[in-house]
Amino acid sequence: MASLGNPDFDLYRPSEEHVMLRDAVRALATDKIAPRAAEIDETGEFPHDVLAALTASDFHAIHVPEAYGGAGGDALAAVIVIEEVARACASSSLIPAVNKLGSLPLMIAGSEEIKQAYLPALARGEGMFSYGLSEPEAGSDAGAMKTRAVRDGDEWVINGAKRWITNAGVSKYYTVMAVTDPEKGTRGGITAFVVEDGDEGFSYGALERKLGIKGSPTRELYFDNVRIPDSRRIGEVGTGFVTAMATLDHTRITIGAQAIGIAQGALDYAASYAKERKQFGKAIAEFQGIQFMVADMAIKLEAARQLVYAAAAKSERGDADLTFFGAAAKCFASDVAMEITTDAVQVLGGYGYVKDYPVERMMRDAKITQIYEGTNQVQRIVAARSLLR
Repeated sequence: MASLGNPDFDLYRPSEEHVMLRDAVRALATDKIAPRAAEIDETGEFPHDVLAALTASDFHAIHVPEAYGGAGGDALAAVIVIEEVARACASSSLIPAVNKLGSLPLMIAGSEEIKQAYLPALARGEGMFSYGLSEPEAGSDAGAMKTRAVRDGDEWVINGAKRWITNAGVSKYYTVMAVTDPEKGTRGGITAFVVEDGDEGFSYGALERKLGIKGSPTRELYFDNVRIPDSRRIGEVGTGFVTAMATLDHTRITIGAQAIGIAQGALDYAASYAKERKQFGKAIAEFQGIQFMVADMAIKLEAARQLVYAAAAKSERGDADLTFFGAAAKCFASDVAMEITTDAVQVLGGYGYVKDYPVERMMRDAKITQIYEGTNQVQRIVAARSLLR
């Protein structure tokens, strides 16, 4: 048979370092996070103790390069951290996920000055980063934003509002997209800035009352003549929308990671329950109907995981087809997570429907992965445009 080349057979096998990272994060999640998950969901309070535990292990922002005092984790390392934390508690997984989302624009487009100003502080755990793109009338249509930034000498004055901002009120730093030239719109009319908690005129709305991820606060951001120096501008004037979309190409993969983590937690619990729960004189795991459900759950989960990992590799390399893979990974993994968590509730029957068991929380948490960082309908549009342009 003719040679087919020299394929890299390690392509789909995480490195030893990644395996060790997974073991470490899983141990922390099992010991420190899983026992708190139900309480976090019930009280809706941000888990400062979990943040402290993640920070102590450098898992809160593993993506920050070593040059800025971070752990220097690659895209797969970030995926593994988020996946393993989400397996225990979806709300807690938004700590590393949103820290990457909020700070990645600086890494993509920021000057050395702004990177030095914020990335070391993030790496040290001195403040979390959030991301301000969506607005009351600009969700899927992000280019319709109205928040304005007007230059005044060496400063910018920001007015407007952002909606659905994850970890708002507990983050210290906010990447905010604002219109700087209304005539140009998304093609050169939007610029990115860093706004800090405590800036005069910057405030937060009330907590949203959500279906899931209740331990991660979601609020509006309000800007009332917020004056910031030009040194807090991310990239060149007018490049904000391009930076925002490039950021999402990378970070949609982390939502896929969150989704597969939630799904893995639900599958683990459902499979364990099926082996213990007895009906008609034997464990329900012995019935073919349950066996086929569990098998389908595991098959779909592994397919989603491989797509997310492949997308993470493309993110690390900056491949030309990253936009497609980022959208595909987020879309497929979140749809799978919703299906698996719903089936997990079904495996538990009536017990799955009550809060004494964790799968109903996982089902509620999974839903948001189909919505934020672009609804799955938008992901399909992004994927199709990538294929058909």
